[in-house]
Amino acid sequence: MRVVHDPEGSPSVLATEVDVAETMLEQSRGLMFRRSIPDDYALAFIFEPAWPFGAVRRRLIHMLFVGMPIDVVWLAGEEVRKARTMYPWRSVDYAKADTVLELPAGAADGVEVGDTVVVES
Repeated sequence: MRVVHDPEGSPSVLATEVDVAETMLEQSRGLMFRRSIPDDYALAFIFEPAWPFGAVRRRLIHMLFVGMPIDVVWLAGEEVRKARTMYPWRSVDYAKADTVLELPAGAADGVEVGDTVVVES
């Protein structure tokens, strides 16, 4: 798997080592208790539609017990809804999304709202 940022037909790879948080436990834990991640790493939270709400819902990310700054990208389909750097112990944020990506800090530099980001298998 890899994560590709494609603003206006100029693709660049954000991550080549992608884990998917599939279970509720994996999604709840996220990157908690880790002190570092590889430069080409991403943790993807891909949410399935839940009747009657659908998959695009408010997705909250907190930084409790996360030991390093990370970039977080919220996607609805492949469209970026929000992207920001979050810091250990003091950041909390949310956006409506069906996919959330957690990447090393700086990996999502240049990713803007409205851009296309694709998680390729």
